[in-house]
Amino acid sequence: MANRIVIDPVTRIEGHLRIEAALDSENTITEAYSAGTMVRGIENILKKRDPREAWAFAQRICGVCTTVHAIASIRAVEDALGIKIPKAANIMRNMIIAQQFIHDHVMHFYILHALDFVDVVSALEADPGKTSEIQQSISTWPNSSPAYFAEVQQKVKAIVDSGQLSLFSHGYWGHPAYKLPPELNLLGVAHYLECLDWQSRVTKIHTIFGGKNPHPNFVVGGVPLPIDMNSDQALNAEKLAVIADSIKRMNDFIDQVYLPDLLAIAPYYLEYASLGEGLGNFLSWGEFPEGNLNDLDRLIFPRGVILNRDLKQVITPDPRDAVKMKEFVTHSWYKYRQGDEAGLFPWEGETVFNYTGPKPPYEFLKVEGKYSWLKSPRWNELPMEVGPLARVLILYTTGHEETVKLTNSVLEALKAPLPAVFSTLGRTAARAIETKVIGGLLEKFYDELVAEIKASRTETFNSEKWNPGSWPKKAMGFGYTEAPRGALGHWVVIENKKIKNYQVVVPTTWNASPRDHKNQPGAYEASLVGTRLARPEQPLEILRTIHSFDPCLACAVHLIDARGQVVGEVGTGFNLVFKSD
Repeated sequence: MANRIVIDPVTRIEGHLRIEAALDSENTITEAYSAGTMVRGIENILKKRDPREAWAFAQRICGVCTTVHAIASIRAVEDALGIKIPKAANIMRNMIIAQQFIHDHVMHFYILHALDFVDVVSALEADPGKTSEIQQSISTWPNSSPAYFAEVQQKVKAIVDSGQLSLFSHGYWGHPAYKLPPELNLLGVAHYLECLDWQSRVTKIHTIFGGKNPHPNFVVGGVPLPIDMNSDQALNAEKLAVIADSIKRMNDFIDQVYLPDLLAIAPYYLEYASLGEGLGNFLSWGEFPEGNLNDLDRLIFPRGVILNRDLKQVITPDPRDAVKMKEFVTHSWYKYRQGDEAGLFPWEGETVFNYTGPKPPYEFLKVEGKYSWLKSPRWNELPMEVGPLARVLILYTTGHEETVKLTNSVLEALKAPLPAVFSTLGRTAARAIETKVIGGLLEKFYDELVAEIKASRTETFNSEKWNPGSWPKKAMGFGYTEAPRGALGHWVVIENKKIKNYQVVVPTTWNASPRDHKNQPGAYEASLVGTRLARPEQPLEILRTIHSFDPCLACAVHLIDARGQVVGEVGTGFNLVFKSD
C-alpha cells in the first residue's frame, strides 16, 4: 500500500503551497497533487473601479514580483482604450522589467533554490584555502582570498554554535542527497550572503523611474517620470549615471558569480537532468516590445507554444482566442454558473468562491473533488509549463543567436545532450541563461534611452484618451508580461467608464494548477512523478523540483478587525504527515 506524504506549507517560496505525493514501496512518487492554500480575490476588489487605477491594486497581488502585475494591468487598460505610449516611456518600461528579471532570478537562485543543493553545515568542514582556489579558478570575482572564506566560515560556525540557525533553520543538513564537497558548500554559503547585500544595491532603476521599490509607481499612458537634464525632479545626467552603475553591478555579479556557480554545482547533480519535467508543453506571451506596445508580433522575446518537446516548431498563441484560452475549476474551490466542467475565457471569467476543502486539524486533500484555490488554465485544453525554460526553449527554437550560443555552451560544459533541458536542472540552467541574455538587453535599452534623449525625443506620457469622456461605452483589453516566473495575463472589461470584469492568470496558476476537467495534471504535479526519495521524512528531492519553478502564490496575510487587532494568522511552519492509503 502506498504512503502519502504532505508538505504544507512548502517553504522558501512566495505564498502558501501544499504538495501531497503518493509513494510506492521503493519511495518513488507515483502521483502528486498541488494545492494553493490561500485565496487572492483581487479580481472582485477591482470591479466598479476606475481602470486607470487598477494597476495600483493589481500590483499588490504579489510582494516579490513587485512590477509585473502593474505592467500587465496598465497594458490591459491601454489595449482596451487604444492608448499608445511614447518610445522613451516604452524603453523605460523595458528597463524596469529587465531589472525585475535579473533581481528576481539571482535572488531565487541563491536565497530560495541554492540551499536545495548546498549543505550549509557541511561548510564548517571546508578548507578556506581550497575554496579560494576554486573561486579563483572559475572567475575574477574579488572576494576570493582564503581569509575571506575563513571569515564566512566563522560566521556560519557562530550561528551553528548558538543553536539558533536563523536563516538556515529547518534545513535537511546532512541529507544523503547533498553531494557537494565542503569547499563548494562554503563557496555557496558565501555567495548566498553576498547576494543579500547585492540585491539591495541593484534596484536603482525601479527607485529612479518609479520612485520606490518595492511597488514602483506607474501610470496608464507612459511612465510617471519626466526627462529633463536640468531638473532634480526628473531623469537627468546624474540619475542616468546611477542607473549605468547599477547595470554594471548586475552584470558583474551575473558573469563572475551566478553563472560560474551554476556550472560549478551542476556537475554534482546531473541526475536532475533527467528528472522533473512532466508535461513537455510550454507557453509564453512574450516580452520587451520594440514597436507598438500591443503589437505581440514585435517582441524581442516572442510569444509561442511548444508541444510535446517538439523543438522544430513554435506555434503562435493568441491570448484573445476565446476557444483556446480557458480556465477550468473542476478541481478548484470556485464555481461557475455554467457548471464546474465548463471552461471560461478570461473576459467572461468568474471569481466565485466555493470552499469545500479540509478544515483544521487538516485532513488529506480530497483529490477526487476540489482541492486547490488555483484554477486550471489551459491552452487548447492542454496543461502548459510557463517560465524561464519555456522562454529559453522558444528563443532557442526561433534561432535567437545569443540564447542558442549560451544554451549550447552550458550543455557542452555539462556534457549533456539537448533533451537534458527538459528537467529540473534544465529549468534552473535556463533561468541563468535568460538572466545573462537580459543583462545584455538592459545595456541595449540604456543605450537606446540615451539616444532618444540626445535626439530630444523625451516625451514619457501620452495624455490622449486620458479623459474618460473620450472612451467607448464598452471596451475590452488584454495586458501581457513575462513575469520572471512565466506568462502573466490580465484581461479587463470596461463598461460605462468602470471595470465590469477583471481576470488575472498568473504564472503559478499555470504551473501549480490542479487537475482539470480531463483529469490532466498541472506542471508541478506531473514533474514529481518518478522521483525517488532517499528519506521520505525529509523530502529534499521534492523541494528541488518544486523550487526549480520558483513558486509564487500570493503574500501571507493577517486578519485585522475594525479596531486593528490581529484576529488570525496564516501559519508558516513546516508539517510533514504520513498516511497509508
